[in-house]
Amino acid sequence: MSLNILIVDDSETVRSIIVKTLQIAGVSLQQVHQASNGREALAILRANWVDLVFSDINMPEMGGVEMLHQILQDDLLKTIPVIVVSAEGSAARVEFLKAEGVRAYLRKPFTPEQLRSVVLDVVGETNGPDHKNSD
Repeated sequence: MSLNILIVDDSETVRSIIVKTLQIAGVSLQQVHQASNGREALAILRANWVDLVFSDINMPEMGGVEMLHQILQDDLLKTIPVIVVSAEGSAARVEFLKAEGVRAYLRKPFTPEQLRSVVLDVVGETNGPDHKNSD
């Protein structure tokens, strides 16, 4: 199964790193959407089929936690898993985010293996390197 993903981060560089790392990890990608904040992300989610969201926490206009709350209140979006990707990594913060509905937490910096493992845990399957990735 190729995944449609949304990467939400105010840093274009970080978004590019996540895409490249997914490709290196052998995660099969169909479409990759990008947003620089939660408000843009919600507009993309309402207009496109997305299987998985990677999101930073701290962003201008609308941060990751507020975006997550909006997703969970929407009957059409609430089943989309959200993975937080952040440099903030205290155990208390991770537990808070999971209690808020985050499906997984990936601390920056991360390896392709860590990213692949998180995707496998959240989605339950992935197409490995033998499948063609799309850019």
